[in-house]
Amino acid sequence: MYRRFGKRCCDLAAAIPLLILLLPLIGLVALLVWARLGSPVFFRQQRGGFRGSVFRVRKFRSMLDARDAQGKLLGDADRLTPFGRFLRASSLDELPTLWHVITGEMSLVGPRPLPAIYLPRYAPEQARRHDVLPGVTGWAQVNGRNAIAWEEKFRLDLWYADHLSFWLDLKILFMTVGKVLRPSGISAEGEATMPEFLGTAPNTAAPNTAAPDAAAPDAAATREASAAR
Repeated sequence: MYRRFGKRCCDLAAAIPLLILLLPLIGLVALLVWARLGSPVFFRQQRGGFRGSVFRVRKFRSMLDARDAQGKLLGDADRLTPFGRFLRASSLDELPTLWHVITGEMSLVGPRPLPAIYLPRYAPEQARRHDVLPGVTGWAQVNGRNAIAWEEKFRLDLWYADHLSFWLDLKILFMTVGKVLRPSGISAEGEATMPEFLGTAPNTAAPNTAAPDAAAPDAAATREASAAR
């Protein structure tokens, strides 16, 4: 019942007042992004959604549009400013995604929506992460975020998809508050963000076995064109 109807009702009951309450902060962040990074204020990208559908996500931009002499975007480390790092660490860049919760393209809790170009790269088992709506936060985000490998991230996503419940969502939301107050796992080790997912070798695409006690430690250990946080 919660999976089919209750989750959507909870999303609307929380996201609508939350978006209204945060409008002044959203306006302030938009102004700061424009002053620090210029226009456009929003980063837009096609992302994979429910059952493999595609939607256009909007987030606050966190990188400069710096290019080399040939017009090719520079690497993340060269484009990600201290202000952009702050936006990502505090998750303020995600504030506009609350609108996607209201429109039904996302949920407050679920596997993070990844670039649509990843859709054909998933192993069949990994693709099951799209059996539920993508989320603003998720089980993988509170259990390693970007400091864990793609395969582990997908295992955590699958565990969530198989065990979705009101109490699990509530637990993830409370854990998210702690992560925002004490950020960790913002990027992969040695990377400015998260490296692009290029696919998984068949022998490493293990079925979902991750459970809460087996989750990656919080402190353990793409470019913006990938922006796969």
